[in-house]
Amino acid sequence: MSEAFALSPELNPAGIETAGVRPLASAGRGERGVIVRVTGVSGAAEAVAAEELERRLLEMGFVEGASIEVLHEGLFGRDPIAVRVDDTRVALRRREAGAVSVKFDGR
Repeated sequence: MSEAFALSPELNPAGIETAGVRPLASAGRGERGVIVRVTGVSGAAEAVAAEELERRLLEMGFVEGASIEVLHEGLFGRDPIAVRVDDTRVALRRREAGAVSVKFDGR
């Protein structure tokens, strides 16, 4: 992960909070939260280099502090997923969504 996209100390002085933070890939339809970290590493075999995946996600609006909501899941294997990132709708594969850490709202 690049240093530029790590959580700033002002937002979380004690370090990254793990309660409620999980990969976007594990989210179900209707879940909402805030992006806390974007890396190029998703834990799955990638078709592109980690730096390239991180760059693509950032260009699509997956940035720290952006609100996110899972709008739709594919019929087979729940893949791909459609999400709303702030005011933009984006579809991506779950393996790519694993590179985005989200603090989900408690339900």
